[in-house]
Amino acid sequence: MSIGDIDLALSLGGLVAGLMVGLTGMGGAALVTPMLVLLFGVSPAAAVSSDVVAAAVMKPVGALVHIRAHTVHWGLVGWLSAGSIPGVILGSVAFGRVLTTDEASETIRTWIGYVLLLALAAMLAKVWVGRRASGIRAVHQPQGTDMPVKVVPTVLLGLGVGLLVGLTSVGSGSLVVTTMLLLYPLLRPSILVGTDLTQAVPMLFTGAIAHAGFGDISIAVVVSLLIGQIPGIWVGARMSSRYDGHALRWLLMVVLAATALKLLGVSTLIAGMIAVVGVITVTVMYIRERVHAAA
Repeated sequence: MSIGDIDLALSLGGLVAGLMVGLTGMGGAALVTPMLVLLFGVSPAAAVSSDVVAAAVMKPVGALVHIRAHTVHWGLVGWLSAGSIPGVILGSVAFGRVLTTDEASETIRTWIGYVLLLALAAMLAKVWVGRRASGIRAVHQPQGTDMPVKVVPTVLLGLGVGLLVGLTSVGSGSLVVTTMLLLYPLLRPSILVGTDLTQAVPMLFTGAIAHAGFGDISIAVVVSLLIGQIPGIWVGARMSSRYDGHALRWLLMVVLAATALKLLGVSTLIAGMIAVVGVITVTVMYIRERVHAAA
């Protein structure tokens, strides 16, 4: 790959995605993969495989911070990985088989659309689940890295997430965080985040290797993404200490809804109208919050 193969526009898109993830802790593949397909014309197969590889490079950076801070529940990481590693292998094998069919691009595009809707549902559910967990922690003592593990549901969660990541690269963070909040409401938020980041590392490494064999990796896309994502996530994480990202989370959900519908064949006009109405609604919500806070 030469310097000329690096797409600066794609790096800028990676920068925006990195900022969003750093600020809100949400997005990741749910934002990057459809961006590659819809905005940059990358084939769905190359978008999925390339994003899995880029994420495998990025996740250890965040995980290392939490490992050093001792905010990782290694028991949960182990049991989630017991499901996610075979899951991502199975998903990657199925992905590779689809690549041999004539309808590969349309099939993968549809998969991404449906998994985006699932990720969106998980993000919406996280609002209620997070409030429920906060209420429980207000009554009971929050627990840390020694919390007992519910083995069977944890392994099944890992298996399901691994399958989705192998098939579409989407679903890791949003689904894991929401489900873990349901299973372990007393788990301290910092440990929840650290465990989520760390459990994704072995799954994504395995997925990257599997996609190297079965998928369609574009090194130019991976490098272009990382050039933007690495500084974007770092800057976003720094900014997150001064901004909670609440409005951006809702904005991200609006973008995911419009993007999922577009991938599933809804007209650009309808998807655009949904995006515009959603952005206006989020803007009004943000202004009302600021006015209320100032009062």
